[in-house]
Amino acid sequence: MAATPARRIGPVLATFVVANNMIGAGFFLLPATLARSGSVTWIAWLVGTALAVLLGGAFARLARSHPAMTSADDYVRPALGRDAGFLAATLYWLASWIGNNAIAVAAFGYLATLLPFASHEPGVQLAGQLALIWLVFALNLLGPRQVARFQGATVVLGLLPVLAVLLFGWQQFDPDTFAGGWNRTGDSDAAVVLASLAPVFWAFVGLESGAMIAGVVRDPDRNVPRATLAGIVLAGAVYVLASVLLMGIVPAAELAGSSAPFALVAGQLFGPVGLWLVAAAAAIKATGTLGGWMLVSGETGARAAARGFLPWALFGPVRRNGAAGRGLLVIALGMSLVAVLTSAPTVGEQFGRLVGMVVLLVVIAYAAAGLSLLVGSPAVPATARDRLYGAGALAACALLLLSSPWPMLAGALATAAIVWLAWRLTGRRRPPPATRQDAGDG
Repeated sequence: MAATPARRIGPVLATFVVANNMIGAGFFLLPATLARSGSVTWIAWLVGTALAVLLGGAFARLARSHPAMTSADDYVRPALGRDAGFLAATLYWLASWIGNNAIAVAAFGYLATLLPFASHEPGVQLAGQLALIWLVFALNLLGPRQVARFQGATVVLGLLPVLAVLLFGWQQFDPDTFAGGWNRTGDSDAAVVLASLAPVFWAFVGLESGAMIAGVVRDPDRNVPRATLAGIVLAGAVYVLASVLLMGIVPAAELAGSSAPFALVAGQLFGPVGLWLVAAAAAIKATGTLGGWMLVSGETGARAAARGFLPWALFGPVRRNGAAGRGLLVIALGMSLVAVLTSAPTVGEQFGRLVGMVVLLVVIAYAAAGLSLLVGSPAVPATARDRLYGAGALAACALLLLSSPWPMLAGALATAAIVWLAWRLTGRRRPPPATRQDAGDG
């Protein structure tokens, strides 16, 4: 099922996958969202980066202990059993492709600012999102290597105008503007930072991408940890710098009302041409992120099918170039349905409907990784360092869950319960004979 050695990607391309899967829709949209609370939210970016490092360290540790892993089941099942492996792998797979819709929403939202017609109408937005979904589906059929190359290009092309803003924008930075919008909520600073962690962490979803595509990475026991930690550090540094800069150039109230905060700042710095370039860069970058996440969705679906968690006939077969063709088709169809069901009058409203639930589903899957390190298995007993990484990951997950709105948390737990019940009622599907040796009962 894994890609042939000649078609596997190295540490640089794998780092691009990890970083590109994070520096995407959240990078371009969240500054405006967080400005509603105030510039104090830059502290939430610092805390979010620290939490992501804790979780990234756990995944890096798991990659060393399980160098051949291609699914959450590979490290969850030996420690916690087959049922827990199913739940972690399936929730992660659900979150990955549902989250793709949020990225498609954001990508067309950026593109809409460049279109001459009534691009903000709900029908036009929906048509644009569907077009992006199927365009990226076609790209993924070319194989993981081509997707990684496309992502590498979008990282460079998509971030060059933004880097110009980060470099030259400091000349316009005003400490009084930054301090004037510090806390706009009336709540304590600590409460605002805590409440901002869940939306902030949306920008870090993807930190595990290196581990989840280990099957297409050369020498995964060495390169997956490197790509994971390098991608997190790169993304975190960009997020913190961007948050401080934008909130020190544009007053918080004006920034909060923008649907394209970087384009707004670029317009102030460089005029209409700068606004257009950054809006185009955002659309390019978000499209690259969508391509990477569809790759991750196809990979995780294929690995789940190999273990009997999803129907093999739909998700298991992999093309000669490494693309999970049938699974990608099912994912594109599912994304199209979600796009229709979540269609809303504004991009921001539709984006908000998707992001919160995705973060919580991913965090539940992350918690299984931390618990696996903490418990260990007969084949890979937990060392003191494993337990330390596992405890750190669980603490990060607990903080993220507790910082989320209770109705949304209840919805995520209900989704997990429904998935679990369906698994039990279907008789805990067995792996297909060709791959059964890789699954087992745990």
